[in-house]
Amino acid sequence: MYISTNEDLVAFCRRARTYAVVAVDTEFLRERTYYAKLCLVQVATPDECVAIDPLAIDDLTPLAELMADVNTLKVFHACSQDMEVLDHTLGVLPTPIFDTQVAAGFLGERSQVSYNGLVHAFCNVTLPKTESLTDWLRRPLSPKQIEYALDDVRYLIQAYPVIADKLRALGRTAWVRDEIRVLTSPEHYHTDPRQAFKRVKRISSCTRRQLGVARELAAWREQRAEARDVPRKWVMSDEVLLALCKAAPKTVDGFRRMRGTEQLSERDVQVALDAIARGLRCPQENLPSMGRAHHTPTPEQESVIDLMYALIRLVSDRSGVATSLIISRDGLLSYIDHPERSPLREGWRFELVGTLIDDLLQGNIGLTVKDGALEIL
Repeated sequence: MYISTNEDLVAFCRRARTYAVVAVDTEFLRERTYYAKLCLVQVATPDECVAIDPLAIDDLTPLAELMADVNTLKVFHACSQDMEVLDHTLGVLPTPIFDTQVAAGFLGERSQVSYNGLVHAFCNVTLPKTESLTDWLRRPLSPKQIEYALDDVRYLIQAYPVIADKLRALGRTAWVRDEIRVLTSPEHYHTDPRQAFKRVKRISSCTRRQLGVARELAAWREQRAEARDVPRKWVMSDEVLLALCKAAPKTVDGFRRMRGTEQLSERDVQVALDAIARGLRCPQENLPSMGRAHHTPTPEQESVIDLMYALIRLVSDRSGVATSLIISRDGLLSYIDHPERSPLREGWRFELVGTLIDDLLQGNIGLTVKDGALEIL
């Protein structure tokens, strides 16, 4: 069903809110805008699948009310971008939610399993990829495009009960809920412009003084792009921003000598120069850093981390919980330095592996090879 009128949207959302669970996906484009442009919203109940056209409907309030209905669970796959665009467009963050990509990582699938991989694993269906480069802003959409879009929820609503049953059988429903919690926080989707410098490519090559300039310049770029609703790179590319941070020009002529600044107005150049100057004036104690929490491990620590990671891999293989969900190698170095701050000390991670890591580091257990596989001694 293709919904392009207010009346049909009201009727469908009324029906959908009678169900405990619906599946949701979106199609959006952000190549030419700062904010992603919502082009289509697909929703499936156990009884029907619909494609809602937000470009044709002038009042999306019923959809916002469905997304905010605490009595209806919204099931997504890899939900971060969907949540962001729905929050911006509808003014509400969907709640409560369930992310099948996260959940699959607790059931023997890799932690970033694709939707196609999920559908194949839990529905035994192989999906086509024929419309993956569709321009979802163009109208009218063809029946083939609509069917392709509906596949993103048609099988998601079927996969959810299978996944939920497996999680319950393993006692891992609460584990998934804990891992998803961060995805329900508005702060997860609202970026502080003064933290935008951390996402600039190759920013780690900068000194702290250069980072001070980068913080001001990237914040200006972020605010300028948002105000004009254009991609950041249309204001200034990462490459140019990084070069300006290192050169730190003080005059318009010095600024204009940098290739990739010709699209900026004289006003933009002056404001950017002011941002550079603020970074250069910043007191040393207030300069930012990349917040590197991890020092380079010593050879002895590398050996210990190798042993710890081998144990994590063993636990992952036995439990079916993806290794990358449990902890990274950097996280293991942090554990050596400050175990009390580690995620391994709380929640499902402690339940799964925390005591084993403690026993390994205290020499109470060891690892050996038996029949070509690792075993715990």
